[in-house]
Amino acid sequence: MEEVASQVYVLPQNQLEAFIERYRRDTGVPEVMPPASFFEEVLQRANAFVPSEAGSLLFDNPFERSPEGRAPYLYFVAAFGPAAATLLGQRIGVGEGVAGFVYRTGLPYLVKDVSTDPNFCPRFDEKAAFRTRTLLAVPIRLGATVCGVLELVNRLDGQPFDERDKDLLSIFAAYTAVSLQNLLDARRAGEAARSDDLTGLANDRHFHRRLAEDLERADATGSRVALLFLDLDNFKGVNDTHGHLAGSQVLKEVGYVLRRTVRLPGVTLARYGGDEFVVILPGLDVDAAAKVAEEIRQAIRKQPFLRGRFSWAPGPVEFQGPLTCSVGVAVYPDHVPREGSSDQKRNLLLRMADQAMYLAKNSGKDKVVVARL
Repeated sequence: MEEVASQVYVLPQNQLEAFIERYRRDTGVPEVMPPASFFEEVLQRANAFVPSEAGSLLFDNPFERSPEGRAPYLYFVAAFGPAAATLLGQRIGVGEGVAGFVYRTGLPYLVKDVSTDPNFCPRFDEKAAFRTRTLLAVPIRLGATVCGVLELVNRLDGQPFDERDKDLLSIFAAYTAVSLQNLLDARRAGEAARSDDLTGLANDRHFHRRLAEDLERADATGSRVALLFLDLDNFKGVNDTHGHLAGSQVLKEVGYVLRRTVRLPGVTLARYGGDEFVVILPGLDVDAAAKVAEEIRQAIRKQPFLRGRFSWAPGPVEFQGPLTCSVGVAVYPDHVPREGSSDQKRNLLLRMADQAMYLAKNSGKDKVVVARL
């Protein structure tokens, strides 16, 4: 059979990040490849195992969880074949189509003729003017949890997929799951030296080093550095009501929200201590920094925390929410003069942002306040 080289399309790196925010303990595994290359290789190898006209990888988004712990949608993160590029980023409900069935049940699924299959969803074919004849889908797991689905469409020789194809692809999916976990472990291990163990954000030491570097660069270029100081409102109530393990989970999820919300180049997101977080925004003026702070405030307020099931809880955690935060904004050199040592400027900027945060708390919480001159 003539070898067919199909181009694999993968979501951009910044959009892929949300789908690979899945962590476990550090293992010291070295990083092998960036996520985009990993997903591309998965589809290329799957196509080599079972040559097909088209194929795709769909993943749930760990930010999106129902009270039962299940994600509502699967998203196309990589695809090859006709109209593959148009699939990227599109979503399908977990109650819809073959992919949704495989995600819900955790079982591989073989469709020899889609015209007679009750689970087949034709809407993507209709959009792309493509005809699916035969279909094969297998689950991808992290541990015992299904996180995605690998699909192949139309065997290249024109014959329907068969049980041997299903077995081959299931074996390959198990290998993929191990490789994916290694990728996640490697990302975590590579960041351990500069990261907070709980949230995965920068730790205090790395934050201070980056702030000093950004201030020095601002002096050399005549530019600005904005600093946000964020504190969760009434966080003690989470610990008192649901326990400290719930509180730790909330802090971890806040880290997810910050990474999802703030995607500006050169940004540093850090856990400062306890339930306090800091964000360095090089190059932003007061108005731009306040806008980012407001986006963070709204994102945290809207985020449904503690959804799903956790190993430390006997059942669903009945967290009522919403969780809110108070944010202080200070900008160098608008609020801090350029004179003085590096340590003086760094400490003063941090103090100005911290004081603005306390003004937000004292004026009712769940607010953004810009430092006063």
